[in-house]
Amino acid sequence: RYCTIPPQFMRSSSPATTLVKVISLFRLLPASRVIFNLPHQLLRPTSAFSLLPTNHHHHRYSTISRSLTHQGQRNPLRKITVTNTITYSIDKTTATMPLTYSTLSEQNATTTNAIIDHYASSPEFLALSKCEGDGILQRDDEDASKLQKGIDIAKDKGVLDPDFVPEEYISIDVLGKSPGDVADEILGTVRKSEGLPLVVLCGLSGTGKGTTVATLQEKVEKEDKKQVVCWSNGNIFRSVTLLAVTWCEQQEDCDGFDPVKALTKENLASFMAMLEFGKFNGKFDTKISGLGLDLLISEVQNTELKVPKVSKNIPTVAEVTQGEVVLFASDAIKKMGEDGIFVLLEGREQTVNYVRTPLRFTLTLSDMSLIGKRRAAQRLAAGALAEVNEDVGEEAITKALDGQLAKMVKEAELDASPTWMEYITGGCLKGK
Repeated sequence: RYCTIPPQFMRSSSPATTLVKVISLFRLLPASRVIFNLPHQLLRPTSAFSLLPTNHHHHRYSTISRSLTHQGQRNPLRKITVTNTITYSIDKTTATMPLTYSTLSEQNATTTNAIIDHYASSPEFLALSKCEGDGILQRDDEDASKLQKGIDIAKDKGVLDPDFVPEEYISIDVLGKSPGDVADEILGTVRKSEGLPLVVLCGLSGTGKGTTVATLQEKVEKEDKKQVVCWSNGNIFRSVTLLAVTWCEQQEDCDGFDPVKALTKENLASFMAMLEFGKFNGKFDTKISGLGLDLLISEVQNTELKVPKVSKNIPTVAEVTQGEVVLFASDAIKKMGEDGIFVLLEGREQTVNYVRTPLRFTLTLSDMSLIGKRRAAQRLAAGALAEVNEDVGEEAITKALDGQLAKMVKEAELDASPTWMEYITGGCLKGK
C-alpha cells in the first residue's frame, strides 16, 4: 500500500526532471483522494477560508483526476512516503490561484485567498494579521458604542420608539464560501418571500459585506432583470451637516461651526424638512432645498458634500441625528420598494434595525482570525500592485509581496516570533 521514494530519486540536476519523475507516479494512482507525507518546505497547508470561485475548484480538481486515471490504470497505491512529517490532502478545496499579476490586479476574494495561502505558515504574516484583526474588532466596538449613543439620544428626544423590536436576523457563516455562494444563499430566501424587495445586510468589518452587496446587485440585475439601488445613510448625514454648517455661516454670533447653537431640536427638525426624497429628472434622488441651497445629492455627493467644512463635522452631527436620518432613510427606501426597485441596505444593526423588512441578514465568520488575515492580504496586494507591472512573473510578484510584508511588520513594530503561542496569546504590538 505504500511506495517509498528513495532519496536519490529526488536528487536531480534539474528541478524540471524531478517534477516529471514525481508526476509520472500519479499515473499509477486511482482518481481518489491522494495523501502525501512531504516536508513542510515542499507543500504548504492551505487556508481554511477558501474563497476561490467554484468553477476554478472544479477545473483544478478535474485536471488532477485526469492525470491520475490516465490509461485507465487502477492500483491500490494510496500513499507516497518521503519523510514522516505532516499529512496534506489534495482535493478541490485546496486548489489555489498562482501569484500572478492577473491575480494580484483583481483585488478581490481570489487575490486575498491566494496571498493568505502563500503566507499560511509565515510568522510575520500571522503577526500582522493578528494586529489587523484586533484593530478591526476594536474599531467595530467603538463605532457600535457611538452609534448606540446616538440611538439612545434619539429615543430620549422621542424621535425613535424606545420599545421598537426589529425582525429577526438570518445569520450566514461565510467561512469557506465565495461572495457568489453567500449571495445565492441570500437570494434563495429573498426569491421565496413576498412583499417589498428590501434586503438589509449587516456584519463585522471583514466579513465581506461590500463584496456581497456588489455581487447581489449584479445577480439581481442580470438574473432577475430588476433595477437595484444600494442605499447608504452617509450622504444624508453629509447633507444635514452641510445645512448645519451653512446655518452657522449665516449667523452673526457664530464664529465657525457651533454645534451647541446649530444642533438644537428645533434646528434639526428644520434641517430635515429641507431634505426631500423623490423622483427628480426621472430618477430617485434627494433634494436639498433651504438656507439658499438648491441641490441634488447625486450631483454634489463628490463635491459640496465632501468639502472639509462638511467632512470634519460629520461625527458631531451624526451623533445627534441618528434617529432623524434613520426615519428619513426608512421612508425613502419604502418609496423605492413600492416603485418596484430592489433595495440593498448595508449598515450597522443599530441603525438599520429601524427599517422594516423580514429580509435581514447578518454575515458571520466562525474563524475570526480570518478577518485579520483578509485585511492584511488586502494591504499587501495593494502595496505590491503599485510596485509591479503586467509584464513581471510570479517571482517578481512574490518579491514585491515579501517587501511589503517586511515593511508593514517593521512600521507596526510587530512581534513576529515564530513561537506559535506568542502570536496566538501575545499582544500584537510591542509594549501592548
